[in-house]
Parts: sequence; C-alpha cells; structure tokens
Amino acid sequence: MTWIIVTSCLLIGVIIGLLIGGRLSANPNRVRELEAEIKAAQEKERRYRDSVSDHFSMTADLVHHMTESYREVYEHLASGAQDLCPDDVASKLLPSRPDAKFQGEGEDEEIGALVPPKDYAAKATPDQKGALAEGFGLEKPTPQED
Repeated sequence: MTWIIVTSCLLIGVIIGLLIGGRLSANPNRVRELEAEIKAAQEKERRYRDSVSDHFSMTADLVHHMTESYREVYEHLASGAQDLCPDDVASKLLPSRPDAKFQGEGEDEEIGALVPPKDYAAKATPDQKGALAEGFGLEKPTPQED
C-alpha cells in the first residue's frame, strides 16, 4: 500500500512539474517579439545619437560662420574709422590691426593676480578700532553735568 501511495505521489508530482515547466518555458514567439523590441530600441537610440551629433556639428559650423562674420564687420569698422576719422580718434575707437584685441581682452592671465578690495580704513594708531568694528565712527555720548 505504501508503494502505491509513493508511486501515485511521484506520478502526480511529475505531472504538476511538467505543467508548470511548460508554462514557464520560453515561448519561441515571445522570444522573437522581445528580440524585435530590443533591435527597434537599439536602432532608435542609434538614430538619436546620430541626430545629436549632426545637431552639434551644424551648431559648430554656424558659430564658426558667425565668428568670421563678426571679424569681417570688425575689420570693416576699423578700416572705416581709419579712413573717415582723424588718426587720434580712429586709434581710440578701434585698433587698426586685425590681430588687435579690445581693451580688457587678454587679461585672463592676470585674474589670479587680482587683489580684492580691502574692507578696512587706515588706522591712525594700532589701538584704534577698524572699519569692521561695531562701534567704528560712533562717538560715545559724554555725560552731561547738571
């Protein structure tokens, strides 16, 4: 009797295992669908990267053309100032050389050497309070005598 129960339990377990395994096994149609979705997503991502690359390439070209146009306008203004204005005025308006810089350009190297403003007033004596002291510039009231 025990053998019959053990054999029937084993048979039922195998049948249940086959049913569950069949449900969990990969369906070839579903696998193909997922592979197609992955390929479509990869293609979409590749097209997006190409689009971004083209966008920034065109932006760089446009900025280059804009810079060249600016340089041509600058040179036109400089030559016009030299031709139409007296020499002293023309030299103040625009530098005449094409490689010249505007006033203030090229000072990037000196930025590290800038000295911040001092937040204090000069003291007449070392005991005098500085400008950041709470009572700086305030006179203490003298007691009035009656």
